[in-house]
Amino acid sequence: MSKILVFGHQNPDTDAIASSVAFAHLLKVEDKLDAEAVALGEVNEETAFVLEKFGVTAPRVVESAKAEGVEKVALTDHNEFQQSISDIEDVEVFAVVDHHRVANFQTANPLFMRLEPLGSCSSVIYKLYNEYGVEIPSEIAGLMLSGLISDTLLLKSPTTTDFDKEIAPKLAEIAGVDLEEYGLAMLKAGTNLASKSADELIDIDAKTFELNGNAVRVAQVNTVDIDEVLARQDEIEAAMKASMEENGYSDFVLMITDIVNSNSEILHLGENVDKVESAFNFKLENNHAFLEGAVSRKKQVVPQLTEAFEK
Repeated sequence: MSKILVFGHQNPDTDAIASSVAFAHLLKVEDKLDAEAVALGEVNEETAFVLEKFGVTAPRVVESAKAEGVEKVALTDHNEFQQSISDIEDVEVFAVVDHHRVANFQTANPLFMRLEPLGSCSSVIYKLYNEYGVEIPSEIAGLMLSGLISDTLLLKSPTTTDFDKEIAPKLAEIAGVDLEEYGLAMLKAGTNLASKSADELIDIDAKTFELNGNAVRVAQVNTVDIDEVLARQDEIEAAMKASMEENGYSDFVLMITDIVNSNSEILHLGENVDKVESAFNFKLENNHAFLEGAVSRKKQVVPQLTEAFEK
């Protein structure tokens, strides 16, 4: 069989990178496939910290599967085509491993598909390693642990399951790190926003969702000081407006998450102010509002927006 490219979503976060590397390794070891983990964008500072910690080279960035000469791809940490590689509809999807909703997805051929509502895609892949009896190398365990920590904010997010809590210390032991100490250092590595331009900031971790005919961009940044980010509101809004005009988004929602106190501020621009306010039962003032206890885009923002936009 020819090479299979394995990748997470656009604007890859730590779990997207970790899950693609881990799944590619599993395909090579278990199924003897020529699988290569690649990325649909440069890694962020948090992920760079992780890769350096465990001595793993960042996957190379690709823009087109066809340009790479491959016919088959495997998706991790996403399934929606608008979040995937540019020519996803021109290649065969060989496999999908994910922990998100399923939307805008169809294939011509049968495929391997594993989706579970766990805290991270890395958690799902951990299950696959166990089921196939494949030993997890220490560096792969480190990446999977990092993906889990990143997506669950060190097991504090409401997306965290009992299974995630069970496997985190096991992965930490294999990786040779202290769970709490390493987790905090890793999360803090991703909160250095001062050096980023507004364009970079709104694109660190952003996904597009089709909500009842509207293209809604939902981005998230982690910080230890929400006010520090809001102090740049004018330039951030200018970047959001430019992105909306360039890409045809009806709305842009930026989730500014305080990783210490587990709260978020929602900054919104767009056509559907009423729907966004209805989704979170708050009133936007100067385009933003506080959302207590919200840290998860997947569970505390996207489902609420989906419901509001369908009304």
